[in-house]
Amino acid sequence: MLTLYGFPVSNYYNKVKLALLEKNAPFSEQFVHPKSVDAAGMAASPLGKIPFISTLQGTLCESQAIVDYLELAYPQPPLLPADPFAAAKVRELTTYIDLHVELVARELYAQAFFGGTVSEAAQARVRRQLEKNIAGLKSLIKFAPYAAGDTFTQADCAAFASLPLVGMATKAIYAEDLLLSGGVDYKPYIKMISERPSAQKVLADRKAATAKP
Repeated sequence: MLTLYGFPVSNYYNKVKLALLEKNAPFSEQFVHPKSVDAAGMAASPLGKIPFISTLQGTLCESQAIVDYLELAYPQPPLLPADPFAAAKVRELTTYIDLHVELVARELYAQAFFGGTVSEAAQARVRRQLEKNIAGLKSLIKFAPYAAGDTFTQADCAAFASLPLVGMATKAIYAEDLLLSGGVDYKPYIKMISERPSAQKVLADRKAATAKP
């Protein structure tokens, strides 16, 4: 059985967890905070990043590599289209969300969520980059009704886990949700995905984790 390491507040942890739940793959969870990864964890994830997983074959880190592994190890139900080009478009959107939207917004999290400070210069730079990248996201994301089209895919695991964080962070820093301002009306989509049993489990576990003293 697989073991998923990390903690339920992490969006990348929840990206993988959502894929596991959608595939009905048997797995257990092991709490690991990224600031307290031990030697065994560093062997599994050399940068000390979460999530990572253990399998009968060994360990694996990086959320997208894990999700791609799950697609091959647990092919039903599929989270990628059978058509090679359509599958590549799902991966394109997933990569865009992870690298060009969430990772850019992540620089704001210290101030938006954790009581830290982000310099005004950094805030301005991040805003310029996000506004550019969100325009690109608008051209790629479909909400028809799912992120990449008419079926639930890997892109939904990324979008559901990360878009609300980006919206909250930009609202906290700029008093404006840059996704909504950029024409990416993600909130009805998030509400729809939230009705799935897998998403309800992810949300409930995240809420329980944030409520712990």
